[in-house]
Amino acid sequence: MDIKSLKNYLYWLYCQFELITCSYLMEPWEKLLFYTFNITMLAMVLYTAYIFVPVHVSTAFQFFLHFFGNQHENTVSIVK
Repeated sequence: MDIKSLKNYLYWLYCQFELITCSYLMEPWEKLLFYTFNITMLAMVLYTAYIFVPVHVSTAFQFFLHFFGNQHENTVSIVK
């Protein structure tokens, strides 16, 4: 795949995006606000996923290890 066809493909994707979101009907200042809002929301979702998803996966992993019998011994049972 050469650079020219990649450029045409990316332009085609951009045109599809404008058709799906109907942003081709907007004025330039409306497009700026629309794209700024969408990029900001996408950045916040990605940041939140980067911060919180590993914590939830780790907690779920520990829960299932505990649930399926890989339990640490209770300190009371060690003393007895």
